[in-house]
Amino acid sequence: MVNSYLLKDILTMENVKGANVLFKLLQLLAWQVGSQVSTTELGNSLQLNKGTVERYLDLLSKVFIIYPLTGYSNSLRKEVSKSKKWYFYDNGIRNALINNFNSLQSRNDIGQLWEQYILSERIKFNSYRGYEPQYFFWRTYDGQEIDLLELDNKQHLQAFACKWQAQKVKIPTAFSKTYPSADFNSIHKENYLEWII
Repeated sequence: MVNSYLLKDILTMENVKGANVLFKLLQLLAWQVGSQVSTTELGNSLQLNKGTVERYLDLLSKVFIIYPLTGYSNSLRKEVSKSKKWYFYDNGIRNALINNFNSLQSRNDIGQLWEQYILSERIKFNSYRGYEPQYFFWRTYDGQEIDLLELDNKQHLQAFACKWQAQKVKIPTAFSKTYPSADFNSIHKENYLEWII
């Protein structure tokens, strides 16, 4: 189904080397959901140049298969700002690409599934209510991170940590010092509905 329908539009619209290349690219992204992705590394794995990989990623985002989050940086030199994370609009497509339909109890990627689900549903929820902030992730080079940032047109930041388990999550020190007026919330399986419906 992924090969027959999902990639059909792209192959007919654009000069693409074939469904196999796009399928492999999507598989690589599926394994890296929630992680920073290097287009150079993707290109090396697929034997494509960086420009071609970026064009294919752009095409896949234009047909609403994947979407990027870029790193947010306003003032802190330690912040990652040039990297991107890529997410799938649909966890089912990601599961099909890695051929894993096991129950949650037997999966080792529950954190990735949860983060992707929350981000996608939050973006849809905001869109349905006419709220269109800019979306980012936040990370420092020493590993402090936040899964999702929303920046509204008044430059107010909301920060969200996406955790499967209901646990107390502490806001990263570097973030709270640099952005003291930002709101911070943890979205987990006990409270997620209030953030997406």
